[in-house]
Amino acid sequence: MDAEIGNFIPDTVLSVGGLTTYIQELLEEDDRLHQVWLVGEVSSANQHRSGVFFTLQDVDGKAAISCVIWNHQADKLAHLPVPGEQLLVLGSIRLYPPRGQYQLTVWYALPAGEGLQAMQYRRLKNRLAAEGLFDVERKRSLPNHPQVIAVVTSPQAAAWGDIQKTLRGRYPGLHVLFSPAIVQGEQAPDSIVNAIDRVQQDGRAEALILARGGGAVEELACFNDERVVRAIATCNIPIITGIGHQRDESLADLVADICAHTPTAAAETAVPELAELYAEHRSRIMALAAAARQHLAAAQNRLQLLQNRCRQLRLDRQVRQEMQAIAALRQNLIRATKQRLEKEIQQCDFLGQKLATIDPKVVLQRGYAVVRTENGAIARSTADLSLGQELDIQLGQGQIKVKITDILPISDL
Repeated sequence: MDAEIGNFIPDTVLSVGGLTTYIQELLEEDDRLHQVWLVGEVSSANQHRSGVFFTLQDVDGKAAISCVIWNHQADKLAHLPVPGEQLLVLGSIRLYPPRGQYQLTVWYALPAGEGLQAMQYRRLKNRLAAEGLFDVERKRSLPNHPQVIAVVTSPQAAAWGDIQKTLRGRYPGLHVLFSPAIVQGEQAPDSIVNAIDRVQQDGRAEALILARGGGAVEELACFNDERVVRAIATCNIPIITGIGHQRDESLADLVADICAHTPTAAAETAVPELAELYAEHRSRIMALAAAARQHLAAAQNRLQLLQNRCRQLRLDRQVRQEMQAIAALRQNLIRATKQRLEKEIQQCDFLGQKLATIDPKVVLQRGYAVVRTENGAIARSTADLSLGQELDIQLGQGQIKVKITDILPISDL
């Protein structure tokens, strides 16, 4: 079979490096690309050890080019790129082989005023702020102990995996509703708006996380779209945004009830950590018990003082009155203590039920089983098993031993 495939490989086949070198020679041999004047809007700019890397973008946002000003050239420039401004640059086209990406090496730069996209962003931000969409007074608080959380992000994004892992680790038993959306490109705004609307129509979620991992400024543009901002503002569920990195801030962050900047931080903000809640509960029980003991000791001291006074006065009537007053105070103390203890016991039972949902024994009682190999390791994939191999199966009640007679192929669910 390999020999047959080899017969179809042409003699002119190139390696990736060979093709990159060929394209590099074409670019660098073109005289028109040795000195190129470009005008565009700076959408992002980052200072690195070797130089300033930035992106120039057309007004319509449909074309962009990576640019670099090396450190030895930066001191000679009268103006360095600033995000949001229009820039006129002179440079040459070069190819960066490790990424197969062409870029403009800039020698000269002139400011050309504020960029159209930056101006549109500023005007939209000012208009929405004037409407009160960013006001602190309209922001809502999150539920203390949510049972259902919705997440709007891309199903292919790493952010979705990070959020699931964080929520499971902090708050076991939480029900997570996933409303997928496109979070980059021209279709993203409508997709995000529709995803938020699906969550509202479902009606179960107590809070919503809108998230996307980090990326270039151009890739986060959909979160500055007016449709997305108004969808967040009119949503009847508190929204937490976790978009990009710490340095990123979009209009969606400004209008959201809580801005956490990153997907993981948004998940940490949405739910408390169950272990911390349990520790706080135990601490409250101990404090309550100590307070009850202190009140009881004080009441006993008071009783002893009254008894001593009664013995000194030898007034039976006063003794009975004082004893009745003490008895009433004791009953009030016992009643208040019981009510407080009952409330704390209910909270403890609630936390115990939460912990019971992740008890492996409870899972087995629902009809699931744990399969182990001869050495006691849990069997997770048929790829690790072989015909004739003996397995131990732990059921909800009892344990059985089986032998593999057939291994079926894996099918998609």
